[in-house]
Amino acid sequence: MFTQSSLFLLILFILGLLGKNQSILIAVYVLFGIKLFQLEDKVFPYLETKGIGLGVTVLTIAVLVPIATGEIGFKELYASVKSYYAWIALGAGIFVALIAKSGVSLLANDPQLTAALVMGTILAVVFFQGVAVGPLIGAGIAYLVMKLVDFILGLT
Repeated sequence: MFTQSSLFLLILFILGLLGKNQSILIAVYVLFGIKLFQLEDKVFPYLETKGIGLGVTVLTIAVLVPIATGEIGFKELYASVKSYYAWIALGAGIFVALIAKSGVSLLANDPQLTAALVMGTILAVVFFQGVAVGPLIGAGIAYLVMKLVDFILGLT
């Protein structure tokens, strides 16, 4: 029958349509498919515990493809460290990893925040074309800091 979780997913699907967000639509399709085939008892616990790690792994693979193809090598790495942009990106990566570490312990100690976090992420993805992943936040922070440095130095 139609459960509260199915209704919630349907609302998310409608929000995904309104926001023209393919990621939300695909996620809801997959979750409805799992429910349709009554695999939720086996698949949902696995996705809940391993899903973020798997997602980060897939993103990491995508980011490392230019290294695997030879498009980025030691020459490009050496050239990039001569740029203050690279140092800003390095700092942003460290900053985000430290923030994520704090976020994990916060959610472990205060699990009711998970619902607010999930809802905020969904709203950002649906209405602002955001992306629900941590490493890209680091790139976004790096971009903002780079633009700020450019502005301060008068390069813009």
